[in-house]
Amino acid sequence: MTEDLKSNDRSNLTCIDGALLSLRIASGLAFLYHGGAILFGLFGGPGPRRFALDHGYPIVLGYLVGLAQVAGAIAVLTGILTRVGAAALSIVMLGAIFLVHLPNGFDVSNGGMEYALTQLLVALALILAGPGAYSLAPRLPPALRKL
Repeated sequence: MTEDLKSNDRSNLTCIDGALLSLRIASGLAFLYHGGAILFGLFGGPGPRRFALDHGYPIVLGYLVGLAQVAGAIAVLTGILTRVGAAALSIVMLGAIFLVHLPNGFDVSNGGMEYALTQLLVALALILAGPGAYSLAPRLPPALRKL
């Protein structure tokens, strides 16, 4: 009986680690895409100057938002400094929700906050749970593995 419980615990942990990897990949790729569009003008994106000016922000904010999204995405995708990267992405999503999408309601098809809120909640889950077992974090010094 005890052996079954231990086996079941390992199976559950494997499922959780797989779920965390799925969240990291989905969120990381989306942020890498959007961050690349903002920071480098990839995929027909605006680049940092136009992004900032289109939203009425200082130009430096365009660079900061793009950098936070790209660096945060890389951290989340690799599992290295996942919590730090997810925290940066959370700040970006809070800004997106309150400064851009909230006045448009919830529905993303109307410019609402649905997508940004989903990405915020995924980032918060990664802050709480960390990267899981399937990450490159074990290659870091022990003091940095929990970040």
